[in-house]
Amino acid sequence: MTRSFAFAPGEFYHVYNRGTEKRNIFSSHTDYDRFLALLYLCNQTAVVHLQFQGRTLKELSGKREGEPLVAIAAYCLMPNHFHLLVHELQEGGLSKFMQKVMTGYTMYFNKKNDRNGSLFQGKFKAMHVEDDRYLRYLVSYIHLNPVKLIEPKWKETGIADRTAAERYLAQYGPSSYHDYLNETRLENVILSPDILPEYFDSRMEFKELVTEWLTYAPD
Repeated sequence: MTRSFAFAPGEFYHVYNRGTEKRNIFSSHTDYDRFLALLYLCNQTAVVHLQFQGRTLKELSGKREGEPLVAIAAYCLMPNHFHLLVHELQEGGLSKFMQKVMTGYTMYFNKKNDRNGSLFQGKFKAMHVEDDRYLRYLVSYIHLNPVKLIEPKWKETGIADRTAAERYLAQYGPSSYHDYLNETRLENVILSPDILPEYFDSRMEFKELVTEWLTYAPD
């Protein structure tokens, strides 16, 4: 499907994709770690060499050589899909970045699982973030995705147990939620949090920005 807009440096985009036939694309800690490693390694103008295929984020930290293609403001990896909030920095940078990430992960996944063919549901999907209100909403939307794993219909029916949902978010690993709570961890190198407007001044304000949506009550 042809997009109705062109990517442009200086703009924000909500980028997402899922596994073909809605299949799981992450089934182990190793899978998540490999995708996170690619988010870091592929975000450079320099060529990504195949000898790094299969390496972990810990092994690859500090291996980038070129200028970043995008600034990653937020991410969340789910068993059968992923969400990214990115700010394009270089002309054509977003497309180059995603091509590297998706190709690299497909190569890893197919080799690990002795399979061939496409892993993702076509080209990556993207929505242009046209205003500040939508950008602010996406910060919450992306980080709240894991709640669907314990309450799949919470947006339609309302949250049954907010405390349990907040507890689940706090322990769900493959998400930038932890980085905005100022947790010191290796995944910090993936993000460029300063690219966002000043929506919150502290980790508590960030947590409130995200979790206030859990009080949403459908009509």
